Amino acid sequence: MRPEELLHSTPQGLYSPVGDFHVDPTRPVKRAIVTHGHSDHARAGHGAVLATRETLDIMAIRYGDDFAGSTQALPYGERIEVNGVGVTLHPAGHILGSAQVALDYKGCRIVVSGDYKPGTDPTCAPFEPVACDVFISEATFGLPVFRHPDPAEETRKLLDSLALFPERAHLVGAYALGKAQRVIALARAGGHERPIYVHGAMERLTAYYAAQGIALGEVRLAREAKPADLAGAIIVCPPSAMTDLWARKFPDPVTAFASGWMRIRARARQHGVELPLIISDHADWDDLQDAVLATGCSELWVTHGQEDALVHWALLAGLRARPLHMVGYGEEEAETGADVAVEPSAPERLV
Repeated sequence: MRPEELLHSTPQGLYSPVGDFHVDPTRPVKRAIVTHGHSDHARAGHGAVLATRETLDIMAIRYGDDFAGSTQALPYGERIEVNGVGVTLHPAGHILGSAQVALDYKGCRIVVSGDYKPGTDPTCAPFEPVACDVFISEATFGLPVFRHPDPAEETRKLLDSLALFPERAHLVGAYALGKAQRVIALARAGGHERPIYVHGAMERLTAYYAAQGIALGEVRLAREAKPADLAGAIIVCPPSAMTDLWARKFPDPVTAFASGWMRIRARARQHGVELPLIISDHADWDDLQDAVLATGCSELWVTHGQEDALVHWALLAGLRARPLHMVGYGEEEAETGADVAVEPSAPERLV
């Protein structure tokens, strides 16, 4: 069968006409499989949502317990059938609970990566290449200029700055879900033992990570700290808070920003960042190529990001490839990630 008969792009997102479900739909639909909890992939208001338990928990934290008509948790590696389509989730290595979606039907296997990164991350299960016929990949950092350094070395820059400026607070901009908790975990792995402070927008998500056994050490709310406590301390906040009135309470702060985009110096200057930290939760140029080849796929579809460059590389590598030009995905969590209340549609169930 043609892969497009199993899955194809629509204005709502990727849709399986055989299984009658969407993957990471950008609008409310009857049935959705969600790869991870970032708001550009996980929307409220679907009739039924299938995802890992962690992703469902994160969606409930962000949107409220009634974010969907019904939910169904699927552990990694466990297969179910939805209207005859085999569905299996595999670790994506992006954030806690992130998953690739493998779809099997009549001898054709398509894997939807969602957002992903290879390599080690103390806050989530590592990326797992899955053999398939068609691999559907993101390409957020799909240009040769993007080659991410060792995150431990980037974290060392932060810890060295703390040692050099013990009287200054170190304000680290990081997305509220995933990146913030990873920065904290990396600082702990680097030997930082002092309490780490977080913005209130990160409180519930960070507490959830800790409850799942992620070693974050002592984490406190920045709003409850005395100014004297914040000298020489790490304070993690959403990027938008770095230029807010909230940031003025900190003593002569060193401003840092943890993002793969810090590879572009103009981005750091644009945000007034004193200490750029190139720490990304997405695959870089080399990672993307390695991940595609590791699947053994004969065809590559690229959902969003630097689509044309990755498609060009794949064609040169002898693969069939095309961009999907999907709208609604990209740089997630630029703001605080505040909870949003959305009226769910009528209850459904995937299986």
